[in-house]
Amino acid sequence: MLHKEFFRYVIPSMIAFAFSGVYSIVDGWFIGNNIGEAGLAAINIAYPITALIQATGTGIGMGGAILISISRGKREPEAQREYLGITMGLLIGVGIVELIAMYAFYPNILHFFGASGEIMDLGSEYIRWIIYGTMFQIIGTGLVPIVRNYNGAVIAMISMVLGFAANVLLDWLFIAILGYGMFGAAAATVCGQGLAIVPSLVFLLKEKKLFGYMKRASELKKLKEVLLVGASPFGLTLSPNIILIIINKNAIIHGGAGAAACYAVVCYVVYIVQMLLQGVGDGSQPLISQYYGVGDEAAVKKLRRMAYVMAEILAAVFMSLLIVLRRSIAIFFGMGAQGIEDVSVALPIFTFGFLFIGFLRVRTSCFYAENKNLNAYILIYGELVLVGILASAVLPQIFGITGVWFSVPVTQAILAVLGLIMSRKTRGKKERNTTMDNAAECCD
Repeated sequence: MLHKEFFRYVIPSMIAFAFSGVYSIVDGWFIGNNIGEAGLAAINIAYPITALIQATGTGIGMGGAILISISRGKREPEAQREYLGITMGLLIGVGIVELIAMYAFYPNILHFFGASGEIMDLGSEYIRWIIYGTMFQIIGTGLVPIVRNYNGAVIAMISMVLGFAANVLLDWLFIAILGYGMFGAAAATVCGQGLAIVPSLVFLLKEKKLFGYMKRASELKKLKEVLLVGASPFGLTLSPNIILIIINKNAIIHGGAGAAACYAVVCYVVYIVQMLLQGVGDGSQPLISQYYGVGDEAAVKKLRRMAYVMAEILAAVFMSLLIVLRRSIAIFFGMGAQGIEDVSVALPIFTFGFLFIGFLRVRTSCFYAENKNLNAYILIYGELVLVGILASAVLPQIFGITGVWFSVPVTQAILAVLGLIMSRKTRGKKERNTTMDNAAECCD
């Protein structure tokens, strides 16, 4: 029964995350082939702003969804209603604040990322329209985890796949056919996110009637809880983009434009695998949270074990596949002779980290699913700090550009060991508490 439940949640989640990983490849292909290198450079520089908007929605949505799921497990309907109300209020409120702030400061942000001249003009045109659609993006990404935690994993998958399909179709229409350029690319993204909201809203309004079930929170403590839990999935969603900026900068310093082009190809394929592995972790989260709320530790352990096994099998399969196909992948992305050689060297180094990512994505999801926020923070935000140190100040000084590539899997290996240590400490503490409780019962 538990196996069936596990796959019913995880498979749709993996498919949804895989499609979200392909988003960037499709956008990049249309823009590169129809607008040119300047357009591609502009969207890459502006993309962290888009990523921040979507990470905000994911963080708030996941924070609320986890606490809703734990409350369901504990049979606390009032708390469940309050968490739902807080989450919806935060999605709308934070969305409005972020829209205003981004619109006011986006030129400064683009300039900080290094945009100038034509790239600044194209990036501004693109990101301005992305910012206009902030509410669609925040609400769209925020509703998906809520739907998933209310036994709507298939609906959540449909929402993300529908958004992806609409984005591809509209990219083709707006860019390739109508020639709308950067505006067309931004409009396709925003419209895709807007359309993705529809299945989630229908599910919540008609199937579950949850918006009538919402209740305003009686205390600020619950709002703080949503934000604290949401900080983990927010960081997990945003961190690949920050790592991209760190590695890209150091690749240019130590290897020039050729190294940056090589890393762009590596990023495209590695990101899809990372999203698949995150799909395993986040797909198992609703069940782990629910059984954690019930207090069924045996079920939680079994679910964790299944998630680990599935993630590691996927990691091993994709690591082998990408190593074998590394030259073909470089050719597919139009790399020249030197670029093919560069990708052939760099891609296996990054795939080495898949085995550690598989463990980390599941372990991190388990930590925030069980409301162990500090442990999740250490693994998520520690990755950014370690990559920054290793890629900027340590490994490249010894190994050059190869050191930049190795900074990512080395960081993931260190954090995997740390995650294992924290997991064992948490388990040991829990066992000691159980022993003390049993001893107290005997004394009574």
